[in-house]
Amino acid sequence: MSISNETLDLVKEARMKPDDALAKAWTQSGSAVSGITAYDLEAPAKKLYPVLTPIRNETPRVSAAGGIQANWRAVTGINTANMSMGLSEGQRGGVITTATADYLAVYKELGLEDFVTWKADLAAQGFDDLKALAVEGLLRSCMIGEEKIILGGLGTWALGATAKPVTTAADAGGTLAKGIYVVHVVALTLDGYGRASVAGGIRQAITRTNIDGTTDVINGGSAIISPVSDDCNIGSNTGRITCTVEAKAGAVAYAWFWGIKGDDISLGAITTVNAYTITAAATGTQKIAGLNTVNDYSRDSFVFDGLLSIAARSGSGAYCVSMNNTTLTGDQTGGITQIDTALRALWDDYKLSPTAIWVSAQEQQNITAKVLLGSATASQRFTFNVQQGVIAGGTMVVSYLNKFSMDGAKEIPIRLHPNMPPGTILMTTGVLPYQLSNVTNVYQMKLRRDYFQIEWPIIKRRWEYGVYFDGVLQHYFPPSMAVISNIANG
Repeated sequence: MSISNETLDLVKEARMKPDDALAKAWTQSGSAVSGITAYDLEAPAKKLYPVLTPIRNETPRVSAAGGIQANWRAVTGINTANMSMGLSEGQRGGVITTATADYLAVYKELGLEDFVTWKADLAAQGFDDLKALAVEGLLRSCMIGEEKIILGGLGTWALGATAKPVTTAADAGGTLAKGIYVVHVVALTLDGYGRASVAGGIRQAITRTNIDGTTDVINGGSAIISPVSDDCNIGSNTGRITCTVEAKAGAVAYAWFWGIKGDDISLGAITTVNAYTITAAATGTQKIAGLNTVNDYSRDSFVFDGLLSIAARSGSGAYCVSMNNTTLTGDQTGGITQIDTALRALWDDYKLSPTAIWVSAQEQQNITAKVLLGSATASQRFTFNVQQGVIAGGTMVVSYLNKFSMDGAKEIPIRLHPNMPPGTILMTTGVLPYQLSNVTNVYQMKLRRDYFQIEWPIIKRRWEYGVYFDGVLQHYFPPSMAVISNIANG
């Protein structure tokens, strides 16, 4: 069939009209995923997450020789009765007393799993290797998780009951309405603090569904909820309640519930100190009435004890002090009173000096402020590097000078830790100054098997992967640590 001249003239006329629908169809699309539009997607996927594991990275990893636990025996003291050395003529001397102790640490299996479906793998071709991405993500996630457990895992003991809060009511300073209020509080482990939020609540028993369809019940890191406080009578609509609770060894945070007596008592705040001032109605939706107030959910028996828990454990010998919601104190000579007190105690009791001070961003900032805001006669001197009339602002205290050391003043690095909760400072010792102590590493990861990967047999249309390790944190001398907790911000 031939095309007539008339038809050709109509096509030419249509092309010349700018407002015609044919011309509009080829304008740029307003969306990147619609129309005849190229999609400029850079490959591979960007991995925008931090992998910060400082303690794990520098903790030695040693192989175990089978068994179900690491066992060791220590001589903890010689001549503990302080036997006199004086001798009478022709007579022999007194017999010294030697103190010994046995220790153990049970091995734990830890790991995470992921999978890639066949269709997802096909869809990602030409962009990224999903199977490699899954395994890499598992390995990094295990490292991040191990760091948190090394810092604050609680696997061999429990926090127990949170004490009854002490409350003081006032009719001014807040927005609480008239009424009689009551308060509950619950102590949280490092794991519990990480899981908790005012909006989402605290966690008690958690039922985890595993990749193979089995389930495990895991404790969420919360202690036994406290008894109810005494009645708090608010007589105006501008009331407030000041609350404190006895510090709980091993806890890094506290969850506060309050409300009018007889009504639903709700979660309203989570603090990293053992005190809180209530000035308004609780905004959380979690109710005390919906929680178990009898059981302890602080111990996770699937993990090992971390450094904070080893130090806080009864009888550890570590220096542990609660500041009970007070701030660090500058000594007006460039030092911090509470840090010096801890360093003095470690010297007086064990003749050693820590090799690292681990802090949160809050304490890093506060230590810097306390050191710099000395008196007019403070002994520190600051040197500014001026280039072409320009001075860079900002200062940071990166180390602390220990005045109590056998070898004279010793510089201790102040290390910022990504998982250290505000209000807590941890001091660790990497080297014991005892000759012939037979301790190569003060603490170490003892492993029946270090990180390994398994690609599981295919039982569904997907590839399943797991990354695991089996071991325990072994600490030979817990008295070499110091923990300062419940430090108020400021």
